[in-house]
Amino acid sequence: MSIRIVRLGSPRQPGEGLRLGTVRRPPRGVAKADYARLDYFDVWFPNLAPSAELLKQFRVMLATHDEVLWPTVKRRFLAEMAEPAASRDLDLLAALSHRTDVSVGCYCDSEHHCHRSILRELLQARGADVVAPEA
Repeated sequence: MSIRIVRLGSPRQPGEGLRLGTVRRPPRGVAKADYARLDYFDVWFPNLAPSAELLKQFRVMLATHDEVLWPTVKRRFLAEMAEPAASRDLDLLAALSHRTDVSVGCYCDSEHHCHRSILRELLQARGADVVAPEA
């Protein structure tokens, strides 16, 4: 049993289990009934997505390829994930990773400068069984 960090919309891999969309908004132009069929997610779980304000900073950083913004964006997201509700959600996912297969993800092309890389770190710090990223 484990947890995988995935790109939403990518083909599902064996053993992914329930796919959670840790994104602020569901995919545009896709009917709710098609989210799972099109490999986005089984359950929309915005609880672990960056706030709307922080998402704007993520987008600016990605659009401008401004690496200097990453430490600030990361620090702010870590602060959001330290809030009690988000912390409990992370604890729940870490515990579930020892009992069932689960995956979490977002739309970003690369995990490198994406909140899902931070979720990976936070889940590992909580003792989750996290599958290593694909090379």
